[in-house]
Amino acid sequence: MTIPDWQSGPSNRWSFQHVDEIVPSVALSRGQGPVLELVEAPATLGPDADGFLDRSYTDGIIVLRGREVLYERYLNGMTPTTRHLLQSVSKSVCSAVFGQSVGSGAVSVDEPVSRYVPELAESAYGDATVQQVLDMTVAVQYNEDYTNPDSEVQTHERAGGWRSSRPGDPVDTYAFLATLKKSGEHGKTFSYCSANTDVLAWILERVTGRRFADVLATDLWAKIGAEHDASVTVDASGFPMANGGMNVTLRDLARFGRVVLDGGTGPDGQTVVPPGWVADTRRGGDRAAAAESMGDVHPDGSYRNQFWMSGDHHGCFYGIGIYGQYVWMDPASDVVVAKMSSLPEADSDANWAEHVAFFDHLTHGVLAPD
Repeated sequence: MTIPDWQSGPSNRWSFQHVDEIVPSVALSRGQGPVLELVEAPATLGPDADGFLDRSYTDGIIVLRGREVLYERYLNGMTPTTRHLLQSVSKSVCSAVFGQSVGSGAVSVDEPVSRYVPELAESAYGDATVQQVLDMTVAVQYNEDYTNPDSEVQTHERAGGWRSSRPGDPVDTYAFLATLKKSGEHGKTFSYCSANTDVLAWILERVTGRRFADVLATDLWAKIGAEHDASVTVDASGFPMANGGMNVTLRDLARFGRVVLDGGTGPDGQTVVPPGWVADTRRGGDRAAAAESMGDVHPDGSYRNQFWMSGDHHGCFYGIGIYGQYVWMDPASDVVVAKMSSLPEADSDANWAEHVAFFDHLTHGVLAPD
């Protein structure tokens, strides 16, 4: 396994369960708190489930209603103790810990990024508000084409240690973020950009005075009732790939979803994520801005605080990562679905739509409460 080919198939069938062996990573301790206990309550997913799980290259899937495990299955050698790469579901995890600083008043979402990180004053982020960064409405020159060696996302990954560096590359993620330029007026259009999440992590480092990995571990992962330590990849300076580098077990991803769906409440009743942050997220973002990107899958969908809003009548919202990573939350059915996969290609609208249809079938159909 080499750095250039570890993300795409078929290499990722192995690598997504062994990222710590490929990219420098740091541990995120689960701490000493209570585990969010789950109980078995087996249910049947229906005759079409096996075919979907096979063709979507599933490594693991778990379905919770409340704290009951309705369905759990591991494939491709994955086990309940295996950590798996989250890709951009990491963005939603970052949002949860970022919401703590907003809730405490340490960060105002209406302020420009440059108030907190002056080093970005001359970049695309200098006059962008924190909320625009959260909602992916920053006008930034950033090509998220994972197959284009000259794209900003590949430069970003090289700076983050995910790809072999080239001469002239930024030395680390901090340096890379400062190179990004403005492409228009902020706040007008949804423009998915993984760099935005790393900007949020940099802001958290400034307002807390701690490294982002420490904030993530101590303030979030140690409080959600996780059973196992997580990990996150880091660049040469020790800055994590906040936008996609987390690795967690399947059940712990479901526990994260459970805490968010419970309004931010942890296993012992303590507030982990401010309820106001969860409520603001669930209200959704600018549907008009998101229409071009989400309309085929979610005609009434939007994006808010690093989460995707389905706009359906159940109010489902979720985190998604390339190559088939999901944490899906359905408030009406009280169901959380966590799915980890290793698809051969990064993303496609057809694959996205099929996953959404499958989750919709689970939570609106075969698992819907009587």
